[in-house]
Formats: sequence, structure tokens, C-alpha cells
Amino acid sequence: MAKASSFPMRVFLVLSLVVLSRAAVDFASMVESNFPSVQAEKFIRGLNLSPKEDVNVVEGGAAPLLSEAPTGKKIVEKRISFPNLIGEGEVGFAVEDLGHHAGYYNIEHSYAAKMFYFFFESRNSKKDPVVIWLTGGPGCSSELAIFYENGPFSIANNMSLVWNKFGWDKTSNLIYVDQPTGTGFSYSTDKRDIRHDEAGVSNDLYDFLQGFAIGNGLTDPALQYKAYPDYALENVDWMRNLEAGIPALLEDGIQMLIYAGEYDLICNWLGNSRWVHAMEWSGQKEFVSSPEIAFEVDGTEAGVLKTHGPLSFLKVHNAGHMVPMDQPKAALEMLKRWTQGKLSDATAEESNPEKLVAEF
Repeated sequence: MAKASSFPMRVFLVLSLVVLSRAAVDFASMVESNFPSVQAEKFIRGLNLSPKEDVNVVEGGAAPLLSEAPTGKKIVEKRISFPNLIGEGEVGFAVEDLGHHAGYYNIEHSYAAKMFYFFFESRNSKKDPVVIWLTGGPGCSSELAIFYENGPFSIANNMSLVWNKFGWDKTSNLIYVDQPTGTGFSYSTDKRDIRHDEAGVSNDLYDFLQGFAIGNGLTDPALQYKAYPDYALENVDWMRNLEAGIPALLEDGIQMLIYAGEYDLICNWLGNSRWVHAMEWSGQKEFVSSPEIAFEVDGTEAGVLKTHGPLSFLKVHNAGHMVPMDQPKAALEMLKRWTQGKLSDATAEESNPEKLVAEF
């Protein structure tokens, strides 16, 4: 895990609106052999997104097993394995051959906050870029993305784990973080560590950030909400300049990808496209005037791309809010080309997922 930190990083901020349920989980029914995936997703949401307390604070100094370590140690992790994983023969190796870890990171500028993460080594090469996935909300656990979007595994109907043939670990080393403190398995023994604004959240994660990609984001709600009726009535690319608060990242040369599923209503592509076009930065004029090009996967148009300099905007066809779940092949291609600096490359042969499997 520690060695991977020297690789190039990409951070995916999936900023979403989620209504959390406080319903209890019936664990006994989880062992049934024939288990519908819809019900499994409901249980995972209940487990990871709705802690028993208002905030995930451990009283009395108690701590999960992984975090029990000498005082002052910043990272405590444990190697994890999945002995009953199905489909090992299809990928050519056992999961035990990979570096899969789970652990806690002690937040330096906090009272007692510990941030939980999963790390999955790339199936392709340890030298692949490091991608950090931060599910949004804020307050949604990244475990949902692991098993239902772009993680190495998927949950079958019988509750077994199977390899995800479009998992993003096929082209990157993946880190999933439960953030901010109090989300999922991230916790603190001091309630003062619960973050109440974006500054507190970003300060906790600052050391990790080298690049951003925002998937189906709600970046400027006051402006983006106004696009809802227009999105419902319009079937054309209809834009208006808006103001956004992140142009300084582009001026620093940080590569930024904003992608959105064309059928996502809650954080629709039209609202995202508007704030992207409205950002006032040195390359704004060139970005606005740049042409839209087809984003092709296997010779078929999978989306529409607009790019200039460090900024790219991709509308993904036939996808809703959870793009990697709705269009896993296109999402994997998006990641691979973006991390290689070839996002605008429409050559299907070079980025064919079937060819990737053979290369791995």
C-alpha cells in the first residue's frame, strides 16, 4: 500500500444526493443461497451508509481491530483475501497473488480521527496510476462503489463474489476511502472531528490530491437546480454561462475530467455542462469554442467529449447517475484513456477492453 503512493494519482469525487434510510438490517436472511441483487444492494446501503449513531463516533476510546496500533503510527492496515472468490481461472491468477489491503489512516490535524480505506492492486501492473475513489453525498460509503460500480468484484445473486471484468483495477491501483470522518467505517473518538464544511473535508484529504475527476457532480446547487426544467424539456445541447469555484485547479495544471450520464436527473449533464462552460479561467474561451467529438468504444459512440488543456467534459450515453454500473465498459475505457492522457483518442482498437484482457 505504501509503495503505491509514489505513483501518479487520480481522484474521483462522485458528488451525489442520497436519501439515507435508518431501517435495520436483517442479517439472518443474508445467508440464503438464492439472494436477489436488488435486496443485496439494499442491505449494503443499510450497512455502510447508515451508522447506528447520528455520527460514527466510538465512545470510550474503543476502536476497530485494524486501528489498534502504537500511538503515533499514521497507517495501520491488514492484508485481506477472498478464498471463495468465483472465476479465478478466467483472470489467470488467484486473488491471493494481488496486494489487497484494508486499513485506517490517522488524520494528522485532528483530535482522534481515523479514515478507513480499501486498497486493490492493479491486475495489470503495479506501475499503473493510483486512482482514489471518493463517493460523495457527502457521507456515502465507498463500499457501494466497490461492489456495484467499478471495484474488482461484484456480488452475484447467490451472495458470492465474482470478478468484475470491467473493474477499474484492470488499469489502475485503486483506493476507496470512507470520507468524511463518520462515514462508513471511518470514525473518531472525539465528536470535534466530525466535519461540517467542505474546508474541513478537503483538509483531511489534501495530501492525497494530485488530480480530480468529478462524476455526475452537484458542484453549484444554486445554479444547477435551475437546469432541471430545461433538462426535462430540451433534447438539445443548450448552454448558458454560469460561475464555478474551481478554476484555480486548472490554472495549476491539474487534469480535470467531469463526466455525467445523459439520463441522470438529480445531477444532470446539462447542469454540469453549464458550469463547466462558465468557469472563468485562462483556457475558457478555447474550451468553449472547442468541438465536440465522439467518444467511441469498440467502434460505437459511447459518449460525447469536449476537451481543451487540462479540462475535459464527457457525456456518457445510456447511463444514469452511477455511470460505472450502467456502462461499465465505457467507464473503464474512460479511466484508461484519461490516465494515459489519451481521452480524446477515438481509436477503438487501441483501447478495446477485450484486447486489454489478453494483455493482462
